[in-house]
Amino acid sequence: MRVTVVGCGIVGAAIAFELSQVSGLKVTVLDAQQPAQACSRAALGVLMGAISQKPKGNNLQMRLLSIQQYNAWVPQLEAITGRRILFNRQGILRLCCEGDDLDAWRSLASLRASQGWQLEIGDRAYLATHYPQLNLDGIIGAVYSPSDRQVDPTAITLALIEAAQHNGVSCQFDTPVTGIQPDGLQLYTPRGSLDTDWLVIAAGLGSTPLTTQLQQTVDIRPVLGQAVRVKVPQPLGYPTLQPVITGQDVHLVPLGNDEYWIGATVEFPPVDSPSPIPDPVALEQMMQQAIAFCPALHQATRLHHWQGLRPRPEGRPAPIIERLSGYSHVILASGHYRNGVLLAPATAKKVKDLILDAAKL
Repeated sequence: MRVTVVGCGIVGAAIAFELSQVSGLKVTVLDAQQPAQACSRAALGVLMGAISQKPKGNNLQMRLLSIQQYNAWVPQLEAITGRRILFNRQGILRLCCEGDDLDAWRSLASLRASQGWQLEIGDRAYLATHYPQLNLDGIIGAVYSPSDRQVDPTAITLALIEAAQHNGVSCQFDTPVTGIQPDGLQLYTPRGSLDTDWLVIAAGLGSTPLTTQLQQTVDIRPVLGQAVRVKVPQPLGYPTLQPVITGQDVHLVPLGNDEYWIGATVEFPPVDSPSPIPDPVALEQMMQQAIAFCPALHQATRLHHWQGLRPRPEGRPAPIIERLSGYSHVILASGHYRNGVLLAPATAKKVKDLILDAAKL
């Protein structure tokens, strides 16, 4: 059975790798660029599962499944590809500011314990002891999730696609889809036509024009994010205790070698523009917020500033993982907004299940 995946960011790469482990499938990946060039290249890779404030539901289950899958995938992918994948297993520390409800977090910690996940609630004394780099003005405590993770989005995407190729997946990069037959089972590219039994559209913002060709436009719009890579004179806090630290939606992500990512802004397009324009004020406000809770960042050297567009569905929740309306063999796996890296493994499993369940009928 032939499956064609259009898009090779983290979601498309995860789908390709997941499908590559199913016997009887011939998988082809198409992308108008090289892999990991769009949204996945401009992401922090913070994997918020247990620390999510969602008490239950499908989204939470996808988050937790993805965390478990990354724990299994990373050593497997490193063994297959020989690549080193930056994978922070030290968890996530969420700072709680004045006005936050610590009792609500304690209730969530009890719920998570019943679900088999751990959350720890710490007070100011706990923070002062374990995280001396933090400025505790306005901070009333913190929530620590030892089971959550952070992964380098580019490294994991490239490893996934290399492992998929190792398992027999065919990849055609720098190969845009220029046309689709009305039934969705034949695609046209500059290299020629390609017949398929299943079409999986995982092209992020590029998904909208593809669905438009099938007369079922799915409105996915760009939201811009900016982040900065910095280097500090010495590690922030204790070198052996380097979780991701997040406060007021600003993430401080350890990268090793005294380097950190700080991000990311959330910038919507103006009313009269189809795409957001990077706002230097928003970027500087984010940096100042990071410095406010970690003053040592004031001495940091800014190594690199990057930006990227996230695909956000208009008028419906993110992400979209379903058969395209009117098509039994076209699957849309896109519109993950800010959670593409986080939800990629669970998305891949859902796509695989859609295909294999149909094959049983």
